[in-house]
Formats: sequence, structure tokens, C-alpha cells
Amino acid sequence: MDNMMSFRTLYDVQQLLKRYGTYVHLGKRMWDIELMFIEVKRLYEGGMIDKKTFIDAQLVLKAEHRKEEEKDRSK
Repeated sequence: MDNMMSFRTLYDVQQLLKRYGTYVHLGKRMWDIELMFIEVKRLYEGGMIDKKTFIDAQLVLKAEHRKEEEKDRSK
């Protein structure tokens, strides 16, 4: 994995997963984020991505998950 890739949005994490043939669309954003957590972890544990990439992707996913939780609470 090249270290030049930066992760700022959920789209960036989706592009990372697409590089490895993983497409996530469950129909609800919260579910998509949770499945992406699992898939990124599997890539890291399988040695497909380095630790920095794993951590950066996880930080984006956690932030997006938090945003979705806040939206759900405000409804």
C-alpha cells in the first residue's frame, strides 16, 4: 500500500476497500460504516495494508460513525 494515500472522508476509505475488491452497500450508512470497520481490520490482519493506513482509515470511520450516532439521537 502506498503511504501517499490520505484519508479524510468515508469516500477515501471506500476507495481503499475497492482497491482490494470490497464494495460495501447495505442500504443504511451506519451499517456500511460498521462493515467497513470489519473489512479494514481484516485487510490489516491479513498484511494487505500497513499500520498507518489502518489507523488513518479507522479514525475516519470512527468520526463518521460518531456523526451518524449524533444524527440518530437528534431525531
